[in-house]
Formats: sequence, structure tokens, C-alpha cells
Amino acid sequence: MTRYIEIYEDIKRKIVSGVYEYKSKLPSKRVTADNYHVSVITVEHAYELLIEEGYVITEEKKGYFVSYLENEFLEYDKGSDPLSYVVRRDPRSGRTPYDKGTVPLSHETHEELSFNIYAKTVRRVLSEYGEEIKERPHSYGCEVLRRAIADYLLRNRGIKTDYDHILIGSGAEYLYGLIAETFGRDKIYAIEDPSYHKISRVYESQGIVTDKLPLGPDGIESEALWRSDALILHVTPYRSFPTGVTASAAKKAEYISWSRKKGGFIIEDDFESEFSGSRKPEETLFSRDNEGRVIYVNTFSKTIGSFMRTAYMVIPEALSPLFAEKISFHSCSVPALEQYVLADLISNGDFVRHINRVRRKRRMSSSS
Repeated sequence: MTRYIEIYEDIKRKIVSGVYEYKSKLPSKRVTADNYHVSVITVEHAYELLIEEGYVITEEKKGYFVSYLENEFLEYDKGSDPLSYVVRRDPRSGRTPYDKGTVPLSHETHEELSFNIYAKTVRRVLSEYGEEIKERPHSYGCEVLRRAIADYLLRNRGIKTDYDHILIGSGAEYLYGLIAETFGRDKIYAIEDPSYHKISRVYESQGIVTDKLPLGPDGIESEALWRSDALILHVTPYRSFPTGVTASAAKKAEYISWSRKKGGFIIEDDFESEFSGSRKPEETLFSRDNEGRVIYVNTFSKTIGSFMRTAYMVIPEALSPLFAEKISFHSCSVPALEQYVLADLISNGDFVRHINRVRRKRRMSSSS
């Protein structure tokens, strides 16, 4: 692991655990460099990451201060006066300097994987696997692709899962339907407002009631979240469409806290986060959850190209028996050839190299 990432992780752990309290000043870059036996530049990189994710703010000529504060709430009795409960909000004024929120997004064109690379991969797969591609995939998808995704997530996203907890489907909307089929249609689903219009349409087309919760500058407004009767929360923490709002570190912690206190579950829609401008992969709710309450969903339609109508979800181990019972009878909706091609792109490194090229290109354009 890169040294500045190790320092970032260590300081983040101390902030979340309360070793460094809210509003407290962090040691100077030079002192921190001496403590970790690294250069000041290495510490600067670590502090920049902490600022980006909302753990720290910097004040000119004063230093670095802890800005992370997990919201706390006094639960209220729904049968009592609705004004009788107290909401303690994060007292920060706005978010951090890294705030991506409130700028409407457009359907911008994203860089697709080189056609030459894709074509070569198709030819190689046809040559190497031959008749094997004609075999019917497992209901959750081809094992070779699910293993490749599990390895990629562990190495590049900090998500540890076994391949048999990964399910392949023909687009994120298809997976939303499977999730609804698993949890049932008698539960209320909370979604961001505004949000990508197909999210609500998929759920409502199946007779599910959705509770549209307003977005603030760093995620769903706390008061609306805790007042909702929903037991399923569908969020896009990285960059919600069309607002561009990104959940802060404190808001992500609040989502996890909500799932535990309410006995609910979270659908983490991690659309396009691979292209984050940060120096490290975006932190996921799935990696923060230790109770099996987060279902992770992602798609290849943006990372590879719109022609690749393939998505996947990671089912927490605690929910695997329920998903197997409810939806394992479905046939996999993605052709085997497409799955083998994807597996090869991931395993041979072309997928990661493509993502890194796009990220470098975007960082250069944003700094110019």
C-alpha cells in the first residue's frame, strides 16, 4: 500500500474512534512527518485525502482541524407530537472544500474502452474458450466473471467478498427488480430526491411505495431520513444524479447507523465512482458495514461503454440465503460471451488501465 494511504487510513481511524475529537487541531505536517518517518509531501497527500472525504478542513495559516462529526438523534414516538423530538445536526457551515454537490449534472459523454482492445479480447476469448462459451451460465452468472469481479473489488475497492455472493444482471435496473422481488413489495423504499428517474420508476412499476427524501449539500437531509417509515434505503453516495451531491464521511456513517437502528437495509448504487478524481478509490458503504445490511450495485455501462449492458451486485453473506430462496430460479440475463469477455478484460488488467487513463485525463483537465 502506498505510504500516504497508510497514513490517511491511520488518521481516519483515529478521527472516527474519537482519538482526534471534532474541531481539534491535527499535528502539523512536519510533526506528522516526523511521527511517521516520511516526507512532508507524503503527509500533504494524506491530509488532502482526509479533506476530500470530509474528515478534515484546513484554515489558512492555522492548520488542519477535524470536521468529522457523526450526527446523533433522539428517537421520537410517532404517536406523540411530531415536534417533540430533537434533531442534533452537524454544526458545520456547509461541507468541506471538496464539496461536489449542488451543481446539476448533464448526460455527459464518457470515455469508452478502446474498440481495438475490446475486439482483440473477443477474438481471444472465442479462440481460448471455444465451445465452452455455449454452456448455460449459473443463475448468478459465469463463475469466471464473478471470480474476476471479486478479485478486482478486493484489490481496487476495499470490498472483500466471495464470488458466490456476486450476481450478474443485464443492467442496474434489472438488479433493482431482483432486490424488490427478494425483499417483497410490502415495504417502503426511500430514495433520494431528486434522483435518477428510472430508480423510482422500477420500484413503482412493481407496486412499491417510494418515499422521496430531499437531498442536502452532503446527502439526504437527516430529519427526513429518520422520520421516514422506509426499511429499504436506495442511495448513490458517490455522486447523485442530477444534483452531483456526494455523501460526506459523516453522512455515510449516518446511513449505516440508520440501517442498524431501524433494522433496515441499504442499496448502495455506486454508479461511476471508479472515475473519481480522488487519489484513492471512493470509500463504499459496503466496506463500512459489518452487519450485512448493505447491498452493493455497480455497472460496466460507464466504465467500459454504453454497449456493455452488464451490471453486478454484491450480496452480503447474511442475506445470501434469502436471495437464493427468492431469486435463484431466474436464468442469468447476460450472454455467456459477454461475461467471458468482461472477465478477460478485468483479469488481464485492461479494465484497470482504462480506468486509470480516464482518471489521469480528468485530473489533468480539471487542473488546467
